[in-house]
Amino acid sequence: MVAREFKLPDPGEGLVEAEIVTWRVAVGDPVKVNDILVEIETSKSIVELPSPYAGTVSALLAAEGDMVEVGRPIISVEDGVAGGPVAAPTVAAPVDAAPAADAATGGRVAMLVGYGPKTADTRRRPRTNGRAPEPVATQAHEQFADTFSTAEPVSRRADDREPLRADPGTPAGTPLPDPGPAAPEPHPVGGAVLAKPPVRKLAKDLGVDLATVVGSGPGGVITRDDVTDASHREGDEGAGAPAESVPSNQGAPEPVVSSPEPARPSPEPARPSPEPVEGDTRIPIKGVRKATAAAMVSSAFTAPHVTEWVTCDVSATVDLVNRLKERREFRGVRISPLLIVAKAVCLALSRTPQLNSFWDEPAKEIVLKGSVNLGIAAATPRGLVVPNIKGAQSMSLLDLAGAINEIVATARDGKTQPAAMAGGTFTITNVGTFGVDAGTPILNPGESGILCIGQIARRPWVVGTGDDERIEPRWVTTLAVSFDHRLADGEQGSIFLATVAQTLSDPGLALLF
Repeated sequence: MVAREFKLPDPGEGLVEAEIVTWRVAVGDPVKVNDILVEIETSKSIVELPSPYAGTVSALLAAEGDMVEVGRPIISVEDGVAGGPVAAPTVAAPVDAAPAADAATGGRVAMLVGYGPKTADTRRRPRTNGRAPEPVATQAHEQFADTFSTAEPVSRRADDREPLRADPGTPAGTPLPDPGPAAPEPHPVGGAVLAKPPVRKLAKDLGVDLATVVGSGPGGVITRDDVTDASHREGDEGAGAPAESVPSNQGAPEPVVSSPEPARPSPEPARPSPEPVEGDTRIPIKGVRKATAAAMVSSAFTAPHVTEWVTCDVSATVDLVNRLKERREFRGVRISPLLIVAKAVCLALSRTPQLNSFWDEPAKEIVLKGSVNLGIAAATPRGLVVPNIKGAQSMSLLDLAGAINEIVATARDGKTQPAAMAGGTFTITNVGTFGVDAGTPILNPGESGILCIGQIARRPWVVGTGDDERIEPRWVTTLAVSFDHRLADGEQGSIFLATVAQTLSDPGLALLF
């Protein structure tokens, strides 16, 4: 019976971990190649993972709700037959293994996702005595061996060290000087730091410099306990230490008071968590909600936001939506005022391309996009996601309606893929569905504009002119547009918002574009 372990693959987009949401199989279930094994949630979306092997599930190596790092085994399949090239084994092969194994892997195996077998031949230096070979390096050392330079030897064995030579003028037979006490065991300082991403994140939050921490894990790997202990030590030192007496160079020891060492700038330590209170509910910051929070903070503090507002009569848009619902080609398609707003946005962006652009800092250029990738913000149980419709400006009203329905339904099911959320150029968010009049939206990172739609409600409105002027109940809404002031001035932002409002007030004006 051969058991193969399936490791969590790299989902792309620079992600390093994922949460196990739902197992689709159980121990003892037969599986075929490409059968869905599990649903995982990344910071982008929920992804289904197919099986690369055929056989019987022998073990589930991660539970639902666990956060798993990329490259960690999550399931074991017995008698599996790979659907493609078989991945390298997960245990390092001994250096003196069979020649066939050495020829295939060069004595090294892939330990991390993205690392392949070493292609260069591994040659061992001939020994000078008949001693048995030294124990093979530990698995942790093999895992991090590529982080060190091997261009020059860093040490030599005690039994292969050249004898010390006396000075040329020393008579023969003079005993060699005492080498003195043994030097402390060295550890890497200033070189590559051996620590996993979660440990690096913890060190950053606690303000600990990993270059000053000695790892206690296998092969010198820095663990979470090492970082925590280092943080406590720094805290104790910062609290003050008793004065010490330092001996002077002459006479009896005399007390010396040293001036305090200048404070070193360090990152602000993480705030301690408040004491738990009965009735409180704690929600882990992870997945989509974690990614959304990071994106909004980045956007708010990198792009100078400007927001403009307008309240308009959209009774003509409501009438148009009702007429579209009665047409044969729109049967079975969900129609709402959002469809007309999306079309109006595409038309307005053709007049003000500055709101469909992005700031290219490395090139020092403003790039006006030739296509409108229209994002539709969708609220889901896992947080806010913004899939976008590629090339929305060239779609007919019917095609645009179908595209909106599709991406919203996919988002609410938690099936939106990272590619569907990449490359957006402008976003629409609708807070009116919650009975809210308006809001000040925050830009999606990399985009130049976002339009917020308030609720469409019946309100008193002045209609007519002159002697025909009167107050009537009308369908009214408030629109708010936020834009990056580096890319667009108040003129372009105002023209865009006025164009959208005029189109919603009189959809027939769309014939002018």
